[in-house]
Amino acid sequence: MTPPALYALGQSAQTDNNIQAELQNSLKKFKGVQISVKNGIVDLEGTVNDFATKEELDKKAHRVKNVVAVRNKLQISGAGEISDQQLQQQIVKKLQYDRVGYGNAFNAISVNVQNGVVTLSGNALGPVAADSAVSLASHFPRVQDVINDIQVDPLSPMDDRSRLQVYRAIYGFPSLNKYAIDPAQPIRITVVNGNVTLNGVVISQADKDTAGIRANGVPGIFKVTNNLQVANSSNEK
Repeated sequence: MTPPALYALGQSAQTDNNIQAELQNSLKKFKGVQISVKNGIVDLEGTVNDFATKEELDKKAHRVKNVVAVRNKLQISGAGEISDQQLQQQIVKKLQYDRVGYGNAFNAISVNVQNGVVTLSGNALGPVAADSAVSLASHFPRVQDVINDIQVDPLSPMDDRSRLQVYRAIYGFPSLNKYAIDPAQPIRITVVNGNVTLNGVVISQADKDTAGIRANGVPGIFKVTNNLQVANSSNEK
């Protein structure tokens, strides 16, 4: 008769083998990934093209039956090939056109990159816009991690109404409707509980002041915070 300890050890080894076989089959297209399993703990090592893939493989491993934990040691290929500042600028440029046609002017998402780690902050009109920004950054080459600090504006019919009114008040004004031409460079409007914040870059101080005055003139608005920057007067990230 097999001693209980040896039987348990054999069962554990067989379970590990099953986990390894399933993962090797499901991850076989990822040639740079090595998988090892011991006592139900999965180690993922090697390189992948982007952070999104690293996260995807982590989730796949966690979903396998009898997996106790996953140690994700995967590295992003090409890490360090460009500076944090260059990477930040590339992500900002890409985000500017994200969700165009779906309330892009109501998203004010900022980007900061330190040692390849991207932190997204600011405001998004809804969870879909926030998730879209995270996904975009995650798929960007050489990004090591993505921290989501985006605040999703709460659902509010009153704020929705105010948002449209502020939009019309600003973009309907002759000297400001030029900011609707390029969807990547709008005056970005955030409304939370009747409080308006304006973000973005404008050509002149007069445009900044006019946008603030127009927003303040909308009925039901409690406060307007005018964070618009005037081009060439500050360093825009």
